[in-house]
Amino acid sequence: MHLTTEQKKEIYAKFGGSETNTGSAEAQVAILTERINHISGHLKGQRKDKSAELSLVKMVGRRRAFLKYIAKNDIFKYRDLIKELGLRK
Repeated sequence: MHLTTEQKKEIYAKFGGSETNTGSAEAQVAILTERINHISGHLKGQRKDKSAELSLVKMVGRRRAFLKYIAKNDIFKYRDLIKELGLRK
């Protein structure tokens, strides 16, 4: 995978509150966003890579579920998160 351990720790510290808080929904959304962006770039050059396309669709669905959960529990966190990650235009 393209993310190193140090990069993951930075993301977890920024969105999860600490490096060890890997289970928070915000941190998981941030990690999934990084992976989705990476696979999207890969698919621009490799259009016939169906396994990568399938994993991209699954990750987008998982991220959508996490975002739905965050929006249901705390709308202000949701708004800050999508603004910071640049998900909605």
